[in-house]
Amino acid sequence: MSPYVFPVQTALFIFVLIAMFLLVPWLIYGYRKDGFFSWSRFGVSFSFIFYLLAAYCLVILPFPTTRNTCAQQAADTVYYNLVPFTFVKDIMKETPIIWSQPASYMGMIQGRAFLQVLFNVMLLMPLGVYIRYFWQKRTYWKQAILSGFGLSLFFEITQITGFYGYYDCPYRLFDVDDLLLNTSGTVLGFFAAPILLALFPSRASIQAKSEQLLEENKVYPVPQLLALIIDGVVVVFLSNLMSIFNWSNTNVIVSTLNTAIAMLFVFFFIPSLRDGKTPGSALMRFRYVHRENGEPSSASLFKRLLALYAPWILVTVAQIITDYAFLNENVMLEPYKVWISVGIFGLHMLILLVLFVHVMLVLFSRGKRAFYCDDVSKTRASRK
Repeated sequence: MSPYVFPVQTALFIFVLIAMFLLVPWLIYGYRKDGFFSWSRFGVSFSFIFYLLAAYCLVILPFPTTRNTCAQQAADTVYYNLVPFTFVKDIMKETPIIWSQPASYMGMIQGRAFLQVLFNVMLLMPLGVYIRYFWQKRTYWKQAILSGFGLSLFFEITQITGFYGYYDCPYRLFDVDDLLLNTSGTVLGFFAAPILLALFPSRASIQAKSEQLLEENKVYPVPQLLALIIDGVVVVFLSNLMSIFNWSNTNVIVSTLNTAIAMLFVFFFIPSLRDGKTPGSALMRFRYVHRENGEPSSASLFKRLLALYAPWILVTVAQIITDYAFLNENVMLEPYKVWISVGIFGLHMLILLVLFVHVMLVLFSRGKRAFYCDDVSKTRASRK
């Protein structure tokens, strides 16, 4: 199993890097598509990405230690096999079978040639399962054949070209048997898929839940938090954009004013003009309305802005005081500078801790709690 560990570990490392960049966009896409986060669909989709990476790494890794692979091979090396079913001869040659003695079958199963055939069949079996999940209907078996053959051909071309020409000579064999076995594995996986897919909710059940949530007008805390994060990114972008136009004066007061103006636009003016939708909530397909009448209210939106503005301005003012104390050469302040720093740091940590605990409580309440900014402003998220 050791030759397979390194490729899988490499695929896992690459997958983690890709997942870090795809997680938030995928959550947004999933919510926009279904109206809620289907963790089963999320797991299937991300496992599909990992599977493709793992299969690809198993085919190409490990790489040769030198680009001049021709020097490591005999002059008459053949880089391809175009005779189908050669694997049958290889199995019989390596482990002869005596049909009247079943004990000889075990030797065949444990032989290298048979295990290689088994690996090639199993390599693309998961692809057939994924195709069945994504397309659902049994009539798509032709697409399974084409997909399995196409992916296998891509792998074989990668090998015969020496990783697309990077190596002087191919370091693995182009084998027509691999095409046959990989494609067969895809078809087997496609028809065996219902056994595994019974463990996951069907696309029809996901659609039914989406329609139910729309009817109940429910917006769970996770999409609301994502909307807040998106709005925060927009605030930072606008604040930095405004700082470009007053480049000659970029002190902390100007920076604070820029951020305050950006927050005013994002959390008040934009939702007031767009029927209660901030940039983040518009992307997540909901809006902020008053709890009682179900319509956007300028007064409640402004209160929500103040609630979001309060912790930020508190931290900012504390930072300004710290900067002033350390830049000021007043002798009277000298003994207190350390205590000021400790106090301001403690205030930062306290605010962050309170906000973190609050967010966790809201997220794990499954919609029974509201974020503090919505609570004090009497607003709620609505999909209608």
